[in-house]
Amino acid sequence: MKTYDAALILGYGRSGRAAERMLQAEVCETIVLSQETAGDNDVSMILKSKRFDVCIVSPGFGLNHPWINAIENAGIPLLSELELGWSRHSGKTVAITGSNGKSTAVKLVHESLLLAGKKSAIGGNYGIPACEVVMENPDLDWLVLEVSSFQLETVCSFRADVAVVLNVLPNHLDRHETMACYRQTKARIFENSATGDLCLVPADLREIKKDVEGERNWLTFGRSADADYRFDDGKVFQGNEAILDLSCTLFDSPTIGGCTGAAAAGIAQACGISFLTMKQAAKDFKALPHRIQRLGEIDGITYINDSKATNLAAMATALLATGENIHLIAGGLPKESDYTIVKEILAERVRNIYVIGQASRDMKMAWNGVSPCVECGTLDRAFATARNAAGSGDFILLSPGCASFDQFRSFEERGARFEALFRELKQAGGEAS
Repeated sequence: MKTYDAALILGYGRSGRAAERMLQAEVCETIVLSQETAGDNDVSMILKSKRFDVCIVSPGFGLNHPWINAIENAGIPLLSELELGWSRHSGKTVAITGSNGKSTAVKLVHESLLLAGKKSAIGGNYGIPACEVVMENPDLDWLVLEVSSFQLETVCSFRADVAVVLNVLPNHLDRHETMACYRQTKARIFENSATGDLCLVPADLREIKKDVEGERNWLTFGRSADADYRFDDGKVFQGNEAILDLSCTLFDSPTIGGCTGAAAAGIAQACGISFLTMKQAAKDFKALPHRIQRLGEIDGITYINDSKATNLAAMATALLATGENIHLIAGGLPKESDYTIVKEILAERVRNIYVIGQASRDMKMAWNGVSPCVECGTLDRAFATARNAAGSGDFILLSPGCASFDQFRSFEERGARFEALFRELKQAGGEAS
């Protein structure tokens, strides 16, 4: 474990504050710079007046940020808060990254470990900084980390006993610029994997292996016949043997089962979790808020909150999981420009689309020939319009395929507003179940 005498911390959100507490507990002098309280001149003055052993970087700072450039030019090494926390953990680690599904996978693995009698805690991009988790749980058997591409940009020695990439789909290209760069950043989760560590990747993403130098213990998962862990008809197979039964669980679908379900079998085997224990954890699993979350029915219409779907791939997953006769509320701050990639599934499953936010016009232009599109502007208006058009047996699905920041502070706030509209409608006299 490397210790420091003086550290610069960039960002004073939850991860920055957790890093500060950890370092100060080790008698390390810390100086914090946040964009809310400091400017470029402050950074220059501090770099000229003080020497630092390390700079702990919060995920919000990209590698092209001018402060990062100045710090690197001053010869100060960068380190992710994630790695700082991990480096103080004495047990084993599962690390999961991917464009979609990370939080659900991390929660399932954590709950399986607890059910198996292990001391486990979740941290990282899940919402609890790694430093905070490790300080509060010093004797963990397993640290289960959700890892974002932003966090992986500044890891150095980070290594997980079980490292997983769930998928790599168009996302965060405003920061990573190209899909190749995005994939290479995700592949950094395997950079320091040792001989006995498991490196688990989708069977249709074998090219990610080329982004990592040297030999690794690679295994694959998915729905294809050549996957080491293959999902088919509610079960995960290893060769011809059905090893994990996920029937009648959240993971019993081609999209979620073929990704998270199949990967979970590989993780279970590597962590020493019995498949019966993983099966029970899957049966007991409660979906996270804002992720294909069924709110209930009013007058025979089912309302589903999938506000977490901030890219088109996540939207497609929700459409597949929901069924047919869908009234889709989509839009927000666009992260992608090619909306045609979901046209086929829209044509198969969606009756009407209600578009909101900055992406409204482009979405309507791309999709109006596939399903009728109504420009609604706001979520409230889209909800009311969909409610008036839907009938018994239909679904009203909020799955925006976009970020929320044009109209909301977060996807959580957007989802909470959708839930509030549902509750208001229920209280106004509709019978809900």
